[in-house]
Amino acid sequence: MALRYIYSYAHKLNRFPGLARKAIWKVGKEDPRRVVHSMKVGTALVLVSLLYLLEPLFNGIGKNAMWAVMTVVVVMEFTVGATLCKGLNRGLGTLLAGSLAFLIKYFADAPGRIFQAVYIGVSVFMIGALTTYVRFIPSIKKNYDYGVLIFLLTFNLITVSSYRVNDVWDFAKDRISTIAIGCGLCLLMSILVFPNWSGEELHNNTISRLEGLANSIQVCITGYFYDSAKQATEGDSSENPIYEGYKAVLDSKVKDETLASQASWEPRFSRYCHRTPWHQYTRVGAALRQFSYTVVALHGCLQSEIQTPKSISTLYKDSCIRLGEEVSKVLRELANSIRNKRQFSPQTLSRNLKDALQDLHSALKSQPQLVLGSRNGRTQTPKTAVQAVPHPHPDQKLEEDTKFSFSSVRNGSRGSGCQSVEHSRELTRKVLRPQMSMSAIISLEFSEALPFAAFTSLLVEMVAKLDYVMDEVDELGIIAHFEEFQGDEIVVTCEKPNINKPQNDLPSYGAE
Repeated sequence: MALRYIYSYAHKLNRFPGLARKAIWKVGKEDPRRVVHSMKVGTALVLVSLLYLLEPLFNGIGKNAMWAVMTVVVVMEFTVGATLCKGLNRGLGTLLAGSLAFLIKYFADAPGRIFQAVYIGVSVFMIGALTTYVRFIPSIKKNYDYGVLIFLLTFNLITVSSYRVNDVWDFAKDRISTIAIGCGLCLLMSILVFPNWSGEELHNNTISRLEGLANSIQVCITGYFYDSAKQATEGDSSENPIYEGYKAVLDSKVKDETLASQASWEPRFSRYCHRTPWHQYTRVGAALRQFSYTVVALHGCLQSEIQTPKSISTLYKDSCIRLGEEVSKVLRELANSIRNKRQFSPQTLSRNLKDALQDLHSALKSQPQLVLGSRNGRTQTPKTAVQAVPHPHPDQKLEEDTKFSFSSVRNGSRGSGCQSVEHSRELTRKVLRPQMSMSAIISLEFSEALPFAAFTSLLVEMVAKLDYVMDEVDELGIIAHFEEFQGDEIVVTCEKPNINKPQNDLPSYGAE
């Protein structure tokens, strides 16, 4: 047992270098900006370390140069907005804490040593309790939590050390100056050297999610009607194009709110010097998450164990594929509207969706066997023919057979009576079995029709949820002062996946 454990541990150690190399390569391949940011942080640390390495700089600042190194490590973030938020919070928190600490020290120096100790203890308690309570306020927690934390730390360091250290002014001055040097270096590296803007990332993420949902819908609807496309979407969920499309939207809430908060610190403006409404991007993301729930349900229909026969679903293939393509076109048009910062025409997009919905509605009304069951249309004629032949009622037949059995019991022996009872039970089972079989057939037909009914209802629900997304994007264009819609024709291309379409004589909208 111990030897097996040793072999297993040795095998993991042998695999570790290869796994680590793959993980490192994957992180850099997903976003090359991460490599650039790592280089920027390394360069900033080298520059700030010169305060210690160069003798003239070390003599001017002293041992407090370590605060500058700590500031670079803590403040340097991936985006400009995050660096500005942390840098300004750290600088303002340190400045305010130092000012308040010197004010308290000025009043504590007058009386005596004992009073000074009590006064410092009471001040530390009151400021600590008040500052901690303020951190629970949502607006403070969201934007200034780091600054309040630095304020509390710096205030306690300066106030408590002032009881034993006489030159506390030099200590506070060196700390503030070194933190200012570290923050300034971080801001220069973030803004001037390959900057990564939080607002730009939020802008691009919104566009990519709209396009990802459009691709997911198109692949999902195509896969529902074509077996070759359905097989292509099965397997590992991490490589499933449908799953990748809506997963990015469902996991976007925290990231969008963080990027919007960081972008509010950045000096970025829209047209006519108006600030970009980053909070509206979060509202668009919320509407997209509500819309993506229907895509998840639609994907569930594709993976359902019970499926409607192809002979039935093919009758509505054209209308469903057309509606799915119109929804994908609307999502891509919304993405282009945000990308090009121009408004779109809600009336044109709504009119196309309405026409596709009307087409699906007409197709459903023209084929009522979806509601009645897949085989009802074929079973009605034989059933009518059978009913034309007079047959005794099942209860009447059962009653006659029972009477015959009872007469046999009275006229026969004890052994023949037992045989008659068994014969009666057998007749009862024969009468009930056709009724149970008919109920099973009806339930089977109804269960075959249910999956496609759910599929079509989700398509209609998707169009209803799409209206909310269009409203939020339209509101974004108005607030951000996008270019007005000129009335030109909207041209949005939908890339159709390469599918091995079955050969049949039925016309297909998706096959054109």
